[in-house]
Amino acid sequence: MSAQGVPQSWISLEQAVLHYAADEVRWEAGLRVARFRGGFNAVSGRQSVIEINSIIGTAGVPGINPFELKPSLSNEKLFARDRCVCAYCADTFAESFLTREHIRPLAQKGGDHWMNVVTACRSCNHRKGNRTPEQARMPLLYTPYVPSLWEDFILRNRRILADQMEFLAARLPRHSRLHA
Repeated sequence: MSAQGVPQSWISLEQAVLHYAADEVRWEAGLRVARFRGGFNAVSGRQSVIEINSIIGTAGVPGINPFELKPSLSNEKLFARDRCVCAYCADTFAESFLTREHIRPLAQKGGDHWMNVVTACRSCNHRKGNRTPEQARMPLLYTPYVPSLWEDFILRNRRILADQMEFLAARLPRHSRLHA
């Protein structure tokens, strides 16, 4: 996180230690997740210790406007956004039975972007083919949307600690399908 609370990236514990050691951590949230011990001070005889929280805000202002960022599109993130529910039959499937379905097909100059894709089971995707939902008489049961920066952080990481999830979930837009 930036010092302003905007998510920047997932970092390793080792990278977090470097931020702490460089005195770049401006605030902490969540639980302590690790403790690293260093060398002994020659004068005091005390051992250095760095304790790492699961969420940290670092010094500086991000050089990017987080509200202008567009999250990258992947099948894994798409299926998570749509909760593995087919946009045509409303059944829930394992990821291996799902496809990226283009609302306006690529063959009809539809784009490969968040607002033109939904999750579909293989059967519905095949039945719809290279037609729009209207042409195929298969209405969409939900609409696509571009995930927010906070949703994207959730969608691209499957090992989120409970306190990290709570922090991110508190910042999700009301329309998000990621609300529990």
